Amino acid sequence: MEETKKPASESRTTMTQLIFPLDTNPYETMFGGKVMEYMDKVAAIAAMRHARMQAVTASTDSLDFLAPIRVGEVIEVEAFVTWTNRSSMEVYVSVISENLFSGLRKTTVTAFFTFVGLDENGKPAIVPTVIPVTDEEKKLHASAPERYALRKKRKQDRQRG
Repeated sequence: MEETKKPASESRTTMTQLIFPLDTNPYETMFGGKVMEYMDKVAAIAAMRHARMQAVTASTDSLDFLAPIRVGEVIEVEAFVTWTNRSSMEVYVSVISENLFSGLRKTTVTAFFTFVGLDENGKPAIVPTVIPVTDEEKKLHASAPERYALRKKRKQDRQRG
């Protein structure tokens, strides 16, 4: 079987949301869990776009909350596949908040999600290799094997524990 390769841009997915009071805590900043829900959904779409099959979340790491998201701001949640292994895909997700009145935009959350592509029987399936093109894609692709090794070690340590 010939190996399939796809550029990272084919998986790029963006969602825009206006943040309402029900999305926030008593400090009028967005609930972390709500942000994570949006990130997981956008990452899942990116993974399925890349693999053109079902994909499930296997792990989330390097989830960093860099700045608060305030009620009334808009967020853009963007994801794309940065690296692939046999059946797994690493997806980078970033959240940028925007104050619509001042125009100020800032990166508020970043994370790496790992998804596994599944065949019609729900078993891990081979996914296409990702090809990085932009500088950002190349940088994330080059550093991905190290993150993969750390995830693998973390999983092994937890299974032993």
